Amino acid sequence: MPFTATVFIGTSLDGYIARPDDDIEWLTSRGERAGDLGFFEFLDSVDAVIMGRNTYDKVAGFGEENWHFGDRHVGVLSTTLPQDADPRITVYRDMDGLVADLDKRGTKHVYPDGGRLIQSFIRAGRIQQFVISVAPVLIGAGHRLFGELLEDVPLRLDSAADVGGGFAQLRYTVEK
Repeated sequence: MPFTATVFIGTSLDGYIARPDDDIEWLTSRGERAGDLGFFEFLDSVDAVIMGRNTYDKVAGFGEENWHFGDRHVGVLSTTLPQDADPRITVYRDMDGLVADLDKRGTKHVYPDGGRLIQSFIRAGRIQQFVISVAPVLIGAGHRLFGELLEDVPLRLDSAADVGGGFAQLRYTVEK
């Protein structure tokens, strides 16, 4: 059976995941007041974390004490990151190779992280659920969570909740 993938991410109310310069302080500073928004419980449900290159660079820059992935398989989709860049990760050059390796590993539940990577997963029809924590801020410009699509992606709202700190958490299932 193919793996399932769930997006778990924070956005501004106007749909951005980072400022144009990749800054996410607007999210992290507000997130501190809200707690982990259920992230660590979610992370316990996944057996693989896949990141885009920019997200990997950001996460790696947080330091070893903030590498929360334990012994889960961690992959980075990148055409430029050296294969031996980090012993904790597997570097994938393309989506087909990534999907084939996850299937070969018997991966059950994937956490894709990073705007362009999530967009690639959406276009490939590999996302089953979205958990989007909306921060109480408009930032006006930056990197959008969603990009252009070839066709609509119909969603079913599973829940909308006040999760503290002014955040609303929206949970959607992709309807097939």
